[in-house]
Amino acid sequence: MTSQTFSLALPAWAEREHSLLPEYLPSLEERMSAVIRFSRLNIEHNTGGPFAAGVFERNSGRRMIIGVNRVMDSHCSSAHAEVMALSLAQKALGQWDLGSAGLPAYQLVVNWRPCVMCYGAVLWSGIRSLVVAGSGPELEQITGFDEGPIHPDWKGEFKKRGIDVTDNILTNEAIAVFRQFRDEGHVVYNARQGEPA
Repeated sequence: MTSQTFSLALPAWAEREHSLLPEYLPSLEERMSAVIRFSRLNIEHNTGGPFAAGVFERNSGRRMIIGVNRVMDSHCSSAHAEVMALSLAQKALGQWDLGSAGLPAYQLVVNWRPCVMCYGAVLWSGIRSLVVAGSGPELEQITGFDEGPIHPDWKGEFKKRGIDVTDNILTNEAIAVFRQFRDEGHVVYNARQGEPA
């Protein structure tokens, strides 16, 4: 019989790394630096792809959670870093809408522009702002990942829904992790390796 439940979890090393971080990361650069560190550790520990995302209180910088990509270890194509971070934050708050009245404004910090799936996850999460290290073609060019067909005015579509976007925070540092991933020969786990059916 097919299993009727599933669960996703961060790797064991992430708990230790969370304990080493300060509770507050006031600047966008500090938040992004922590996220990029988690993306690097994820490939160094062989626990997923070179992606991480963190949920923070936008105004105070209080850290809620930093998630990492868990696709291969979890055998789950939707276990991207953004999905992990948003889901863990929602579970911790007992709230599916991170923009609900009475909550602080939450911000998602990601080490590159979300893929097509995570774009939708961000839209529906209730997050109030998105910060990315970059949004150009470098990720796909360097690693070979297929990020899917992104709306040409993706930032405008976020803005229409009350999500502010900040781009190009520590871009070179994020790109260095993608190069490390490529140079170390890690698996690019596109479905069917990107080939049509």
